[in-house]
Amino acid sequence: MLMSNLNQIVPTHIAMIMDGNGRWAKEKGLKRTAGHEEGAKTVRRVTKHCSKLGVKYLTLYAFSTENWARPKLEVEFLMKLLEKYLKSELEVYLENSICFKAIGDLSKFSNSLQKIIKQTEELTANGKNLTQILALNYGSQDEILRAIKKLNEKNLEVTKENFESCLDTAGIPDVDMLIRTSGEIRLSNYLLWQNAYAELFFTNTYWPEFTTNELDDMISDFINRERRFGAI
Repeated sequence: MLMSNLNQIVPTHIAMIMDGNGRWAKEKGLKRTAGHEEGAKTVRRVTKHCSKLGVKYLTLYAFSTENWARPKLEVEFLMKLLEKYLKSELEVYLENSICFKAIGDLSKFSNSLQKIIKQTEELTANGKNLTQILALNYGSQDEILRAIKKLNEKNLEVTKENFESCLDTAGIPDVDMLIRTSGEIRLSNYLLWQNAYAELFFTNTYWPEFTTNELDDMISDFINRERRFGAI
């Protein structure tokens, strides 16, 4: 296990694209829903591990604006799984001092799901170890358009600071490290503004099989990279 100390500065903000649930299930002769259920278990393991390592923000791509195009039954299952996940994880959040936050256009969700999301945010607001952020009905292009509308509505000058204050991630530092599982090598409309200088990591491992050991290896690689942010 990677241990955080003065000589090993872990990333402040890790973002993950949790890909491969369906393919993992298919290769095992299971329904896609089984992959999503197993993937939820990985979310718990990774979240608790990041909290112990000293990572402060973990943003997970849980449901994109494009995911509505999936089969209706799968979308309905994902909504129920999300509701079940939030209810079951509340105890985990509280025990590990984890703050929960959701980003994205939540207005498209049912009233009951919106209520659970809001309640979970309120009940975990005092979590100090880690902020787990679920991107729900999230798409970066949609977020940017919504931010521009907010900027205009508030009649704010167009500056980097003002624009960022209108993003869903206002007050949250930019991504240091982006991880995508399952072998796909693209950003898929995810945190395009916030990933401007993120270090990128891609693995062939399907999300349900992604381990904390593999995460540790990636963080060790991250620590050894030289980040110049455009300078020499």
